[in-house]
Amino acid sequence: MNPKKTYILGIETSCDETAAAVVCNGKQICSSVVASQTKLHEKYGGVVPEIASRAHVENILPIVTEAISQAGIAPEQIDAVAIANQPGLSIALMVGVTAAKTLSFAWGKPLIAVNHIHAHLQSALLEAESIELPAVALIVSGGHTNLYDAESALDLRLLGKTIDDAAGEAFDKVATILGLPYPGGPNIEKIAKEGDPKAIRFPRSLMEKGNLDFSFSGLKTAVLYHCQGQDMKGENRVETMSRAEIADIAASFQAAVIEVLVKKTQRAAKKINAKSVLMGGGVACNGALRDAMEQMCKKEHLSLMIAPKKYCTDNAAMVASLAYYKYKAGQFADLALEPKATSD
Repeated sequence: MNPKKTYILGIETSCDETAAAVVCNGKQICSSVVASQTKLHEKYGGVVPEIASRAHVENILPIVTEAISQAGIAPEQIDAVAIANQPGLSIALMVGVTAAKTLSFAWGKPLIAVNHIHAHLQSALLEAESIELPAVALIVSGGHTNLYDAESALDLRLLGKTIDDAAGEAFDKVATILGLPYPGGPNIEKIAKEGDPKAIRFPRSLMEKGNLDFSFSGLKTAVLYHCQGQDMKGENRVETMSRAEIADIAASFQAAVIEVLVKKTQRAAKKINAKSVLMGGGVACNGALRDAMEQMCKKEHLSLMIAPKKYCTDNAAMVASLAYYKYKAGQFADLALEPKATSD
């Protein structure tokens, strides 16, 4: 007897991607459609909330329609509508939340609220057959750098978080300092391949024993001082640097971030006697980070599950996948649901 198919429509508008997806039984991705706004924000060197919101308004209906069409199902076959309602840009979240509530009401389907950060963890499990517990989960993105003790998709205990800049935010800011295009992460990774990661010993913050929080603000400032001098009199040394010098800075900065991420994950794994490590979020696309995490896990005899690169950045498949488990647990939201800029 074939198990009942449960189709979840997921919607994601927490920052600058308008995304919708249909996922069956939490694993089978029937469709995943994303409208990126990178070109809209490129000239500003970062996401402009008002521009992001307007783009979401324009894109949300076509993206949802396309996701349902690609899935090859009718709206009445959808069992629930899921929305990432936190954390993120309030003005951007509002578009997705409004759309999801409207569809839920119009179709008479349950509404499921999903934490965007927790959904990134689910992206690491999309292609996994099974997971050995307990597991440490590292979510590393533009807005968040968090470590969790993950007992299940719905049972996460926060172990550590960033106290200032998230890793992805630091990548974007350092890219701006170095005169590299937006988005910063991929461009730093690209030029770092030409540089020496040991050329400059940038600081590694909050590395005292037992600490599982993150801080990348000091590292960003160290790069700024290196490029513009300790007196900050406006001298921009980057303009006179060779490509090789910029590559060395990028490689050394990237190495500092990766060392902290990997060592903190290793420390957290030992603390909870983990058997597995999960990693998701936009920065998890970084090849050097993926390699370093793999080497650490091999050394510590830990199984490693990293989100496929196509699901590292914001998407709705991860939202719909996590929502399936909330659906099974009867964890529904009502139509009074509101967006939240910060996470519960």
